[in-house]
Amino acid sequence: MFARNRIPLIAFLALFAVAGCSSDSADEETLPDRARDPLVARALADPLMSDPDLAYRNEANAAIALQNDHILPPLAASDEAAERARNAARMELLKGGPIAELPSRFAAGDGPESFAAIATADAILRKAGGSAACAERLVEGLIHAADLPAAAAIMPHGMVQQAAGATGGGCQARVVRYLTPVGAGDVIEWHYTLAERARLRPVLYGEAEVALAAEGRLESLAVQARPGPNGLTAVDLVYWRK
Repeated sequence: MFARNRIPLIAFLALFAVAGCSSDSADEETLPDRARDPLVARALADPLMSDPDLAYRNEANAAIALQNDHILPPLAASDEAAERARNAARMELLKGGPIAELPSRFAAGDGPESFAAIATADAILRKAGGSAACAERLVEGLIHAADLPAAAAIMPHGMVQQAAGATGGGCQARVVRYLTPVGAGDVIEWHYTLAERARLRPVLYGEAEVALAAEGRLESLAVQARPGPNGLTAVDLVYWRK
């Protein structure tokens, strides 16, 4: 998202490497679960991830809480960061064909209710229109932002704040919150184009925030973009299969 700053992550990994070499008595039980989880390790290294600065806070005993009151990393929006993210997004979209032209006006009506004040993933999924049974199966975890379907991909340089998902048992759903240095218009252009390509018939609404609702025969998508902290744009993304 913001300026690509790999130094904190490299330094963090280096600390583990030094600790592992300096003590023969140290074993894997001394390492955080995230460091020992091969799925999370793959998510951090996967080149398909939207950004190397992906951030996620592991909240024990808060399985599906999506709260926005954490202190953000020392990264801030800038014109340069926004331009890099915008160009990366457009180049990625152009690989799949022309970028969709947004409607000249918003659809009539209020559109989806705002997710901004909702603190839990299950409540967000229900509010978006997902099933209650699927909402009950949601589990928080970074990996759920790493395996999003093509129709719900996160913008390049987007920094994930939290994610929750459910897979199996007839349920497939994702709830992701991320920040980006680009404006709401660029966010919606990205998600609108992906939704159209997935034949989800996207519709735009705009009141206090910009909202996209898209529905296909088997899957649905809801995206909301609004002003976020430090000059960034906050994005709520909800995807589920029927």
